[in-house]
Amino acid sequence: MLEVGTKAPSFSLPDQNGRLHTLEEYQGKKIVLYFYPKDSTPGCTKQACGFAERYPQFLEKGAVVLGVSKDSVKSHKNFETKYELPFPILSDPELQAINAYDVWKEKKNYGKVSMGVVRTTYLIDENGVIIRAIDKVKAAENPQQMLDELA
Repeated sequence: MLEVGTKAPSFSLPDQNGRLHTLEEYQGKKIVLYFYPKDSTPGCTKQACGFAERYPQFLEKGAVVLGVSKDSVKSHKNFETKYELPFPILSDPELQAINAYDVWKEKKNYGKVSMGVVRTTYLIDENGVIIRAIDKVKAAENPQQMLDELA
């Protein structure tokens, strides 16, 4: 996980509609950048729907929400459509941002060890500096937790 006070690594990734997003285009706004393992799984769905529910409040506070996983653009489109997600979900199959933000880790699941995205959320300030970094994120609580961080 990257440290608070670190300049957020730049990225250029397509969203669920194929539109490229870069860190730089959000200069002047706070960014909630959350990394999650997989579209349409129970925890990831809870987290995404929690952000969707609170999305107007994030906008009111001048913040944008960006989700990132290694799923494909097509998978993201299905996820967005099924749950009516109002924010960009970025596709990172090459692990460009996932590696840059240090969220690709060894995971143990039912005794099996594999590599995967560890659910992590970063709050990035208007100048592109990480001001909050949370690992071991609880999917259902994370959206409210991040909204509270912006208060």
